[in-house]
Amino acid sequence: MEHQPLNELRSIADVRLASMTRRQRLERWVELLDREPLRLLKSLGEIEFRPRAERHMMRADNSPLTVAFEDPVLRAEGLMGDTLGDAIKFFELSEGQAHRVLCSCLNGPATHARTIAATVRGIATRSMGLPRVAWTIAGAAAALPALLHLLR
Repeated sequence: MEHQPLNELRSIADVRLASMTRRQRLERWVELLDREPLRLLKSLGEIEFRPRAERHMMRADNSPLTVAFEDPVLRAEGLMGDTLGDAIKFFELSEGQAHRVLCSCLNGPATHARTIAATVRGIATRSMGLPRVAWTIAGAAAALPALLHLLR
């Protein structure tokens, strides 16, 4: 058996290494942000007021997305660019999560990398929102008898 470098194998075969999970991609982004915790990163301006097509094309130089896209590991995993749409797709973010991490209305015009890292860390460690939904339903069910009693 002849040994060849991975780059040469890629030119003659479809070679894929094991992919990172969503959580691993988010944790990698956190790690990159934590490397320069005081780096001031630009936010994206008022994401929520842009039409969806325009929103997904939004980007800014020296943003948290720039930090992610500068990383060869995340690019090799499939991060295609530093636009909001690229981030939503690659990191599997909801619109709300992307807004929380990147929008100027919540982060000001610029934010320290450590602040963004904390927000992304929270998204990475939180489950898909099922516990919040379950608690909301349970709370509403518990409050329903009291509400009905007050309306009599």
